[in-house]
Amino acid sequence: MDRIIIVGSGGHAAELRDYINHNNNARPADRIEVIGYIDDDKSTYEHYGFSEPYLGGIKDHKVLEDAKYLMGIANLEYRKKIIETLVSEGARFRGLIHPTAIISPSCVIHHTTVISHNASVGAKAEIGAYNMLNSRCTIGHDTKMGDYNFISPQVAISGNTSIGNGNLIGTNACTIPGIKIGNNNKVAAGMVIYKPIENDSTVLFRHKERLIVKKE
Repeated sequence: MDRIIIVGSGGHAAELRDYINHNNNARPADRIEVIGYIDDDKSTYEHYGFSEPYLGGIKDHKVLEDAKYLMGIANLEYRKKIIETLVSEGARFRGLIHPTAIISPSCVIHHTTVISHNASVGAKAEIGAYNMLNSRCTIGHDTKMGDYNFISPQVAISGNTSIGNGNLIGTNACTIPGIKIGNNNKVAAGMVIYKPIENDSTVLFRHKERLIVKKE
């Protein structure tokens, strides 16, 4: 049984806590014990009323050798920096795959990635480190994904897509097969990605969008 500290105590951390409950109910042999939360803003911990203790701020935290860490902060600007700092101090991170996720036996997923409920990862996909695959998203066959990406709910990544590092892909966005997405991009909700995206871009268009007005 892993004993873990959740990094962060906001909404994302609260969802992860629910996933851990689901995991413990579905997989008694792979139970996870939450020993507490670290967050520089204690008010979020108080807002969600967690039963496990508040262990103090992230900046002042002394890494525990007998615990693992689970990243509970969604903001990509802080997420990577905090992980790198804690790892440099000896922290060991782990991920979590929700029991309702559909995972191909031929895919490869780094042990620090979190996969939410009803998500799916297709055949021969390769998923790197510290990614968050949110609820009901789909990762198509042969997709290659780097590190530190946040894939929002109901995103559809088609087969043979290539995704770099540090991307935020908004709710209900999708790609056509074979698209390449570089690093540190932000894709707004509902976007259809039909051509390559390089690096450091914000995508705010829709492909072939039309407004249909029905007249009485």
